[in-house]
Amino acid sequence: MNPISRICFSYPLIFSVLTAVIMITAWPLPSLGGFELGQAKEPVSLPKKTLAQSSGSVASSGDCQPTPPDSLGPFYKPNAPVRSSVGQGYILHGVVRSSKDCSIVAGARIEMWLTGPNGRYDDDHRATVFSDGSGRYRFESNFPPDYAGRPSHIHIRISAAGYRTLITQHYPAKGVREATFDLVVIPTR
Repeated sequence: MNPISRICFSYPLIFSVLTAVIMITAWPLPSLGGFELGQAKEPVSLPKKTLAQSSGSVASSGDCQPTPPDSLGPFYKPNAPVRSSVGQGYILHGVVRSSKDCSIVAGARIEMWLTGPNGRYDDDHRATVFSDGSGRYRFESNFPPDYAGRPSHIHIRISAAGYRTLITQHYPAKGVREATFDLVVIPTR
């Protein structure tokens, strides 16, 4: 076998190329200005937290790192009904804050969607809530099931006047019935 054939059909090379293709297609593309191909057409905040810090809780020290973005997914539909409950068994609440100075963001529109107990997305499991005058929000649903190799998750899209739209996801821990997920958004100026 000549040296060119040996390089072209080397298993480590094939593995490296396949790994690169998977990483490129599966990882968010901040180099495209926060857009994902075939996904959201609005900017999202760039991740500045480490994975260990991504629980969403904001430190009381005033260090408000933006909430890391996550994929929109293929099942987003705009104009989810305004309601704070789409089921029972899991409560998600938190505060919406500005990354500039940790100030509260009142009136933020928070759209959420998740799979129903049957593991399918449907209109019954879509909702819009708004942060109150203290920046707080509350949402109740069924505990989202795992499906197709994905862990339990709730999709979240936050928009507020004067702030970049944020698309993220919350990943509930198994066996937990309530969680705090503070959302930190980036001002447009």
